[in-house]
Amino acid sequence: MNNKKIFKSFVLSLCLFLAVGGVAHAAKVTVGAKNFTEQYVVGEMVALLLENAGFDVSRKMGTGSSITRTALTTGQTDLYAEYTGTAWPLYLKHEDKVDDAKELYDRVKAEDLEKNGIVWLDRSKINNTFALAIRKDDADRLGTSISDLAAYVNENPGKITFGTGSEFNERSDGIPGIMETYGFSLTNKQRRIMDIGLTFEAIDRKQIDVAMVYPTDGKLQKFNLLILEDDKQFFPAYNLCVTVRKEFLDANPEVEGILKPIADLDNETMQKLNYKVDAVGLPADMVAKEYLEEIGIL
Repeated sequence: MNNKKIFKSFVLSLCLFLAVGGVAHAAKVTVGAKNFTEQYVVGEMVALLLENAGFDVSRKMGTGSSITRTALTTGQTDLYAEYTGTAWPLYLKHEDKVDDAKELYDRVKAEDLEKNGIVWLDRSKINNTFALAIRKDDADRLGTSISDLAAYVNENPGKITFGTGSEFNERSDGIPGIMETYGFSLTNKQRRIMDIGLTFEAIDRKQIDVAMVYPTDGKLQKFNLLILEDDKQFFPAYNLCVTVRKEFLDANPEVEGILKPIADLDNETMQKLNYKVDAVGLPADMVAKEYLEEIGIL
């Protein structure tokens, strides 16, 4: 009888442990991500870190910026990685430019929490803002900064061709603003409007001289391009941060600590990871997993 009682007590204790502890460690979470390489890689990192910590993870990745954000604010997802420079004008509807990266983060973080119940976790070192790139073998001719490029354009009218997306060609934080800030002008003929992804092929084939790019794009390495220094700090900061619904984070406060490795990512690391996807052809989930294994987390 005593043995039976002991066995029953053990079974009861085990059931209680699984019922209480098991639920705590198998909380459900849905991870979102936008529809470009960096987002897939970081989204998979977030998902893998949470799975490694015992969460039951669902993925809802590959949606456009607005859809991804709406999924978060409406509770269809619980978290995803966003950029400060996107949230300030697009989601919080501000027209003024905040030059200091930390100030922008602080203001976005405070306002998004107050108005929308969205928590911004630690700011990463990734700053995936706009940038201008040239072929490295053109650096002697065109320089290494946008000021150098502006001087060349002014001294050699009509000789430089820019490759740019249609929005970047018209936006105040695009070509018009660059020309005003750096003091040069381009004719319409000097601006070739194209899909951003095609600018790499175009500059490689010398169809254009300057390409609008993003600093963490893996194709920069593939095509041996040089990003020109934004020496007048024209472009706003686009620091990547994990954004989380406050309701979810309040119920699962350990998530903030679990996702700390995302804040350690920088442009150089992210560019290498993106390169593995865009140039080598590896799947984003494999690249994310290998990176987390390399740094000793998985």
